[in-house]
Amino acid sequence: MESEKNMAQNGEDEKREENTKKKKKLGGMRTMPFIVANEICDRFASAGSHVNLISYLTQELNLSLVKASNTLTYFGGISSFMPLLGALVADSFAGRFWTIVAGSIFYQLGLVSITISAILPQLRPPPCPTQENCIEASSLQLLPLYISFILTSFGAGGIRPCVITFAADQFDMSKSKVATRSWNFFNWYYFSLIVSILPALTVVVYIQDNVDWKWGFGIPTASFVVSIIAFLIGSPLYKKVKPAGSPLTRLAQVIVAAVRKRKLVAPADSGLLYENRELDAAISSYGRLLHTDEFKCLDRAAIVTDEDTKDSKKPNLWRLATVHRVEELKSIIRMLPIWGAGILLVASYSHQYSFQIQQARSMDRHFSHSSSFEIPPASLSIFSMITVLIGIAVYERVFVPIARRFTGNPVGVTCLQRMGIGYAICIVDSIVSALVEVKRKKVAAKYNLLDKPTATIPISVFWMLPQYCLDAIGDVFLSIGQMEFLYDQTPESMRSTAPALYWLALSAGNYIGTFMVSLIHKYTGKENNWIPNRNLNRGRLENYYLFGGGIQVITLIYYVIWAWFYTHKPLEEVKEEDVELAKEDVELAKEEVQPKQINDVNGIREIELARIETS
Repeated sequence: MESEKNMAQNGEDEKREENTKKKKKLGGMRTMPFIVANEICDRFASAGSHVNLISYLTQELNLSLVKASNTLTYFGGISSFMPLLGALVADSFAGRFWTIVAGSIFYQLGLVSITISAILPQLRPPPCPTQENCIEASSLQLLPLYISFILTSFGAGGIRPCVITFAADQFDMSKSKVATRSWNFFNWYYFSLIVSILPALTVVVYIQDNVDWKWGFGIPTASFVVSIIAFLIGSPLYKKVKPAGSPLTRLAQVIVAAVRKRKLVAPADSGLLYENRELDAAISSYGRLLHTDEFKCLDRAAIVTDEDTKDSKKPNLWRLATVHRVEELKSIIRMLPIWGAGILLVASYSHQYSFQIQQARSMDRHFSHSSSFEIPPASLSIFSMITVLIGIAVYERVFVPIARRFTGNPVGVTCLQRMGIGYAICIVDSIVSALVEVKRKKVAAKYNLLDKPTATIPISVFWMLPQYCLDAIGDVFLSIGQMEFLYDQTPESMRSTAPALYWLALSAGNYIGTFMVSLIHKYTGKENNWIPNRNLNRGRLENYYLFGGGIQVITLIYYVIWAWFYTHKPLEEVKEEDVELAKEDVELAKEEVQPKQINDVNGIREIELARIETS
């Protein structure tokens, strides 16, 4: 009998070891060529098809500046909201891999639709080179464009929340491993993203402005086909994390359980609250969340009563939640104020890119007086991209080592500190943008060009470089810091939700920004309107920039207050080897008969839960 047990145990150990080795072969650096190739083609396609859309809407479809800008911001808001739905689908049942594939198909169809709108002449109104008394595109002519926006929004919903998380899944992202690496995953992910956008800002934008829009949209459409193929080729090598069920359901269960036990008093000793390693194994591969003293009212969900112990097999999760699940909800609640600061920032920035393109279009865009080549207005963003590339390298190789000497932090500064620096830089950027606009209009007035919206003002477009560079430096600190913060502080089982929250902030900010621009346009009068329909020379765009800067000052103050009191999630970190063993233990435990009480099963020990009588 004893020999049979030993043989069975040896068989289980061999099976576990074989499975562990097989899993370790998946993922790692060798998956990056496929994921990065997919991301490069994807970003090239999305940037090439969208970065210059303000020009397509105003120059080809003859929409007014405000209507075109609001249209882009409105659909941009939808596109930024959809990742939240995509994240829920990925984390609940589909998994990140298949969510990316489905999203890519939708995005491809959207790119085909916008290419068709550029190919067929009947889908465009008559040309209007003077930009005066123009006939705008009809609703029928705008229909393919709107269909494209909707399809690409669905596509973005599947791609955006999952790609960066799927790439991170290929590595061990535990804190101990991250601290020992000489590189930051999020820095270099953002670096590759920017590299992929550069060709779109140069080659594709030049083709759109100087050759033909059908080629300008057709090239990104073809590029996206390549991105899908590259991603699918690498499928056998990927580490595909299985979805652990709907995170919204788990959060709702904690809330319902806490409400049901609202009359109970939580024990002074948090060790008496309910914990179950087997139950949480699928959602805590890198360690369980530890108990915190914040939001103690939610701890009631983890109080064990006599009624909770009646079911000998599995607890009713609508009545009893583990400490880990309670802490998941607490983590999300703690993040919300920090996340909300991003909404205010986006609202102040939402239309700035569109307005900058229109400003650049009115300026001298030659490299020199002797040069005949003109820089396409939308291509000015290349200076931002180059600054980001340089900024990431300088941040990684110069800023972090210097900061490390003062802070003792292996990564130089915390995500929160990094984001705070970014918020401060954004304020300076808005002030500089306003000063440049004042200078542009002074030159226009000097040469009597205020009433000539299509005339080229004799002021170099390179006056705008400082604001583009400041915007890029702000991105190096703020955008990357925000991505890293959301990924790090979001519960493990909601990792797709992290980038979704990033895009959701963009969505909410875009809608608020659109509402704000509409009100400014409506109530700043017909004469000297801050944001005029056609003639930017007679506007007061500098007031809009300063107004946005004021919002950013308020945002920075709000952010500093919440960041000061923020508590990072406490994690019981485990080694990668322990993660695989724990998963195998769970599979073996499921085959055994459960004891007659709710147990904490971790393969080592079993505890009797303390019971607390209801009052």
